[in-house]
Amino acid sequence: MATDKTVTPTEDQLEILEYNFCKVNKHPDPTTLCLIAAETGLSEEQTLKWFKQRLAEWRKSEGLPSESGSVRD
Repeated sequence: MATDKTVTPTEDQLEILEYNFCKVNKHPDPTTLCLIAAETGLSEEQTLKWFKQRLAEWRKSEGLPSESGSVRD
């Protein structure tokens, strides 16, 4: 039953995710990620995946490479 399907967050979940991304931290530590996951009702894996995808979108919009190990936002 457990599948690795992409889950589309609800509007309420997106609001929480976006708030945390924009106002709190684009790179949440494991504890923060766990709290965000609990708040949204998503798994930590789904939450981390959303943050990674959102960060890639943000980097693209800023004209930065989508992946960068040396520059932290």
